[in-house]
Amino acid sequence: MAVKIVVPEMGESVVDARVARWLKHAGDIVTVGEPLVELETDKVDVEVTASKSGTLASIAHSDGADVKIGDVLGTIEEGPGSGGPSVPGFVEPAAFAAGASSPDVGAQSPAPTEPQASRAATPSARREARERDVPLSAVQAYGPRVTREDVRKTPGPQLTPGPQDHGTPTALAEAPAAGAAGSANPRTHGPADHGPRSESRVRMSKRRATIAKRLVEVQATAAMLTTFNEVDMSAVMALRAKHKQTFKDTHGVSLGLSSFFIKAAIAALRQFPRLNAEIDGDEMVLKHYYDIGVAVGAAEGLVVPVLRDADRMSFPAIELAVRDFAQKVADNTLSLNDLRGGTFTITNGGVFGSLMSTPILNPPQVGILGLHAIKDRPIGVNGQVVLRPMMYIALTYDHRIVDGSEAVRFLVRVKELVEDPGTLLLES
Repeated sequence: MAVKIVVPEMGESVVDARVARWLKHAGDIVTVGEPLVELETDKVDVEVTASKSGTLASIAHSDGADVKIGDVLGTIEEGPGSGGPSVPGFVEPAAFAAGASSPDVGAQSPAPTEPQASRAATPSARREARERDVPLSAVQAYGPRVTREDVRKTPGPQLTPGPQDHGTPTALAEAPAAGAAGSANPRTHGPADHGPRSESRVRMSKRRATIAKRLVEVQATAAMLTTFNEVDMSAVMALRAKHKQTFKDTHGVSLGLSSFFIKAAIAALRQFPRLNAEIDGDEMVLKHYYDIGVAVGAAEGLVVPVLRDADRMSFPAIELAVRDFAQKVADNTLSLNDLRGGTFTITNGGVFGSLMSTPILNPPQVGILGLHAIKDRPIGVNGQVVLRPMMYIALTYDHRIVDGSEAVRFLVRVKELVEDPGTLLLES
């Protein structure tokens, strides 16, 4: 009997996907739970696994095809070994396929498994292997599946440490790139030798295409306006320098800027609640909880994982959470749940060197706070001109429900709290 392989439900707002890569060919023998095909969505990559054992009888949509939820990807003809339990409609997000971050190799680490040509691997591991030209059969796995870290530890012709290998990714910063921008299987057209006037075409990844569409939509549907201010970072930098080592020894994470601005934004949102709202028809939906989106840069486009109930989180909890988000982005292991919702967003262009910019709203949110590079600038203090580490901050807001005076006062409140971290601790 033929069993259909369908594009499964993948959570809120995900309505379509792209076939990134078939892991099996028509005629291959498959077993229950074995990954068959990778799907790429605008949020995360997922694997669809076999719900029955048998033979992959047909493939209806080949690599690169766009599909919708419920579409038939192919069929499995049940055969010998199919008497085991079935997993109907099973889909495994990349986050669950990869599991937790790969453990450091050490005395307590599991022994590596023997190289196997057919061993299951996470989507990010397969992508890394393709980019580094490392055969999966040569990779030693320190768990049930080959992970991206396993591939990176395997010598190969392209295994050269890049900028992403220096240090741990931090909050509100660019995560290490998972690969070249664009689709995992870019389609290029043009001469192989890129001469002075050559051209090439690379198909947008699903995420990049969705970002492009939504950026145009939000500019057409929201009354966006941006206001600016500047923050003297002297007090925060002095506090971080004083408690840096103790904080790290106690909590296992560095004290960055993330927790200060997240806490300051939440305190300001309490004072100006319409910036923590959304528009539904002719009504304002005021949110009495604070799910703060943290924008993280990735090779295939910006993603915004969400800190849920961030107002209830301590400074160490925030720093740990954003560090984990950045690592998940690097490993391509964010889950759909990590990206759902959000009432307000913070983005940091300063990690790329941006001195000033106008962030774009993350709909249906009506406010986004932009942080920028810290630069020594001359300012007047008590009648004297002194050099201080200064940061420009920007608030883009939807003028349909947020007045200009509210936006300006919100930004002033953030400035006041960051410039006086003691008050910030009391406010939080």
